[in-house]
Amino acid sequence: MLLAVARLDGLTSSVPIVLELQARTGREVAAASVFVTLRRLERRGYLSSFVGDPVPGQAGRPRRLFRLLPEGLEAVREAGEVLRRLSEGLSLGDLA
Repeated sequence: MLLAVARLDGLTSSVPIVLELQARTGREVAAASVFVTLRRLERRGYLSSFVGDPVPGQAGRPRRLFRLLPEGLEAVREAGEVLRRLSEGLSLGDLA
């Protein structure tokens, strides 16, 4: 989820995150589960959020925007490093 926010320039609403996750994974993603996860990441200090200004001519409520914080970026980097270490020397052909 943090990586999806980072891919969207670090500031976005939940709808583009859902679309990004669906495009990158090829799977359906429930918007409600994305929003719940974003709020949990915010409570952990990885994201901040605020209600954006209304868009002229757009119906409905203003959107909540999520911003990736330095702590969130660091968590993405650490997860990438863990994945790299776990896959080091691994040949997936050996698992067949």
